[in-house]
Amino acid sequence: MNDWVIFLPMLIMGLVSSGHCIGMCGGIMGALTMAIPAEAAHKRWGILLAYNVGRIASYSLMGFLVGLFAQQLVNIGGGSVLRIVAGLLLISMGLYLANWWRGLTYLETLGRYLWVYIQPLGKHLLPVNTLSKALLLGALWGWLPCGLIYSALALAMTQTASLAAGSMLAFGIGTLPAVLAAGVISQQLARVLQQRQIRIGLSLLIILYGLWTVYGGLGGHSHHHSVEPSGQQPDHSMMHHDHGG
Repeated sequence: MNDWVIFLPMLIMGLVSSGHCIGMCGGIMGALTMAIPAEAAHKRWGILLAYNVGRIASYSLMGFLVGLFAQQLVNIGGGSVLRIVAGLLLISMGLYLANWWRGLTYLETLGRYLWVYIQPLGKHLLPVNTLSKALLLGALWGWLPCGLIYSALALAMTQTASLAAGSMLAFGIGTLPAVLAAGVISQQLARVLQQRQIRIGLSLLIILYGLWTVYGGLGGHSHHHSVEPSGQQPDHSMMHHDHGG
C-alpha cells in the first residue's frame, strides 16, 4: 500500500530531531545511567536499551490513540482539517529546527499539565536494577512534553490507527541512535546535526513536506487520503495516479 511510505519521512523526522533530542534527553539519559546501581553495572547497556524501548513503545501507543481519534473526526468529515493541522505543525517543526521560530514550544507547555501527574510515578521505579523497571521508566519518559513529538503525532493522525502507531514507531527509531549514543559519539553526532547548512537543509525538507500536507488538506490530492470513513472503501481506480508531480 502507498500509505506505508509515511514510515520513511517519519524515520527521517526522528533522525533530524536527534540534535534536539540530545539536548533535551541527553541529560535525562545521563541521569538514568547514574541511577543504575553498581551491582547492575554489568547489564547497563541492556537497561539503557530497555529505557528506549519503553520510550518508543509510548510513542507508538500515542500514535495508535491519535489514529483512533482521527478516525472519528474523518467519519464526520474532518479529514481535510486534520491534514491542514498536521501540515502547519510540520512547518512549525521545520521553523523550530532551523531556529527561525520557536512557537512550537507553546505545545510543550500544554503537555506539562499531563506530565506533572506522570513524572512522580517514576520515583517508585528507582533504583533501576532490572530490565522491567527500565522498560516501565522509559515508557513514562516517552510522555515527556516535546513539541517535536506532537508535530509527529499530528502527521500520524492522517493515518489509520495501525499505521499511526507504526509511523510513530518509525519516528522513535529515528531518534534512537542519538539518544542511545554516549560520550564522544553523541557529541560528534550533535555537531554534525547542528551545522547550519545541514540543519537548514533538513528543516527546509520538513517545511516542504508540511506544505505538501497542507496542499493535500486543501484538496490538492484529495483522491488519496490515508484514513477512510468507516465502511467506506477507497477508490482503487485512483491508485494508479501518476505520483511524479
